[in-house]
Amino acid sequence: MKKSILSLALIFTGVFSFAQTTEWKIDNAHSSVNFEVSHMVISTVTGKFESFEGKILSDKPDFTDANISFTIQTASVNTDNEKRDGHLKSADFFDAEKNPTIQFIGKSLSQVSGNKYVIKGDLTMHGITKSVELGVKYNGTMKDPWGGTRAGFKISGEIVRADYGMLYNSALEAGGVLIGETVAISVNLELVKKVN
Repeated sequence: MKKSILSLALIFTGVFSFAQTTEWKIDNAHSSVNFEVSHMVISTVTGKFESFEGKILSDKPDFTDANISFTIQTASVNTDNEKRDGHLKSADFFDAEKNPTIQFIGKSLSQVSGNKYVIKGDLTMHGITKSVELGVKYNGTMKDPWGGTRAGFKISGEIVRADYGMLYNSALEAGGVLIGETVAISVNLELVKKVN
């Protein structure tokens, strides 16, 4: 069975670095992977992925050396509609059986202003790889009530699903199409510093 790997990799320098020793784990209870797409031109359908995991390595307090790998399971898609979710897992969209995961590998990151950055990288989904740009907002780092250290990030951007071979659609009598071509994505990450 053909499998494609999805790991979301963000690099807060222009190059990968594998020398970091401080590990940050994703707090899944306070993190999310969300998307939205227009429906029949006049409304929006929102969804999320329930299953994801990641490993973050960063020694610097400002995360300028961070290397983050992030994996999402396509079969965990959830739009609160069982029939629609089944269609999304089919070959018309994610084809989850053949492509169980999606992969983003960051290539460079440039500062826009303050804690706002733009990251460029390769996104592999549905067996197709394309270059994309995503916005990154570093929300800060703080001590939690249990003595741990946490950091927060928000990653956002848009992709065109047809770029990844997801061509399913229907023309509407009044004009336009049933499903929007552009999909907005939003990833919220809350990280917990691992104590050795």
